[in-house]
Amino acid sequence: MKAYQGDRIILAASHTDEPTRDGEILEVRGTDGDPPYLVRWSDGHTGLMYPGPGSVLRVESEHDHQHEFVRLPAETPLVSADGPAGASVPVVPHVREWQVRVSIFESGDDTSANVVLLTEAPTHLSARGQSHRGTRDPAVPEIGDEVAVARALRHLADQLLDTATGDVEAVTGEHPHLRPS
Repeated sequence: MKAYQGDRIILAASHTDEPTRDGEILEVRGTDGDPPYLVRWSDGHTGLMYPGPGSVLRVESEHDHQHEFVRLPAETPLVSADGPAGASVPVVPHVREWQVRVSIFESGDDTSANVVLLTEAPTHLSARGQSHRGTRDPAVPEIGDEVAVARALRHLADQLLDTATGDVEAVTGEHPHLRPS
């Protein structure tokens, strides 16, 4: 991994109950962009970072996003002194973290799973999946769990694509076709 002073780094949580972290690289202490990095995190803390395998989700270099601008309409007032109304202003990437809560219920040969997508939105999407063990199948509860959860997650994904389709249609006035992958 290579990073440079001024780059933005997004770090995966090391535990499921922790948030994703993002920050700015203040100093590179390795040679030729190698770690360790002195990072100022978005929560205000500063620390030395030695990224482990799979821990870094993304590094954004200044040159990677220097052309990401949004053109504001002339009537849009700017609160800061970044430029006059109608000017192009840089887009600052935003890190969001969504969580999926999975609940599994077993009763005899039947397993059901409820999944809820938790976001900052006031409403949450939820879905349900079920599995049934056949009479000749060995009793392995993990298999029923996996099937029920997979079906619930598939239903949740379909709902999320439907929601996105509705949102795109509301913004553009056109009915989009969003592919599942």
